[in-house]
Amino acid sequence: MKKLLCLVLLGAGILGANELEELANKCNQNDYESCEKLGIEYFRSKNYKKANDEWIKACKNDRTTSCLSLGILYHNGFGTQQDYIKAREFYIKACNGGEVLGCTTVGLFYKNGLGVKQDYSKAIEFYTKACNAGNAFECFDLALIYANGKGVKKNYSKAIEFYTKACNAGNVEGCFNLGLLYLNGQGVKQNYFKAKDAWVKACNGNDAGSCSNLGTLYSKGLGAKQDYFKSKELYIKACNSNDTMGCFNLGALYYNGQGVRQDKRKAKEYYGKACDLGEQKGCDEYRKLNEQGY
Repeated sequence: MKKLLCLVLLGAGILGANELEELANKCNQNDYESCEKLGIEYFRSKNYKKANDEWIKACKNDRTTSCLSLGILYHNGFGTQQDYIKAREFYIKACNGGEVLGCTTVGLFYKNGLGVKQDYSKAIEFYTKACNAGNAFECFDLALIYANGKGVKKNYSKAIEFYTKACNAGNVEGCFNLGLLYLNGQGVKQNYFKAKDAWVKACNGNDAGSCSNLGTLYSKGLGAKQDYFKSKELYIKACNSNDTMGCFNLGALYYNGQGVRQDKRKAKEYYGKACDLGEQKGCDEYRKLNEQGY
């Protein structure tokens, strides 16, 4: 909930007594933006009861950030008993007023059964609102629900749709998983070129697994001209970020002399790193080279 808590503090400075009095006067004159700001100041001073009172006024008058803030109070039990049902009511009002985090959190409540019976169809409804409003994380969550068949029939075509949205909005995990579906032809015709495009985006976003997978496409000439030098660059980037297969595959390039001068000591080094990161194949190859005296 730290992300949500930050929201209510955005733009709030430490106000003096005169400024607080001015806000209170404006609030009493039905300036509900001032009520909202006053609530933020009370929250910052940990006077949650007064924050609640000011946000109630603002929320009732369509200040949706105040509705979201009230959801946070009840969700976390700030100044009141934790109450998921009340929190959900305020989050729904916030969501209906365009607060994406409200939609996200209601979806989470339904997905995990917080204060409500677990209901994936309702979770999908609210995650879809958040995704359509540009929240890449919820596009990714929707894709996972459809890819794994959680509470709904497994649907790779839907997964492709939402992984694509997530990827286009900058979610590297969405790009990584999108690449896998294109690689394996799940929910879509197998397409190495599209897998490559997705992994290029993710690798550029520093997703090590995507860099490693991209290196393998170049190594095998799938969706791109075979290029061991490019493959090596990508495996180095992946391995430097502690990706096990990046290190293992880099070791294999040195072992076979592909794109580099053959160097079994270097191969042993990278197999060893893969082993240290938990890749059993790396341990096996390291042991073999060690027994050969490298």
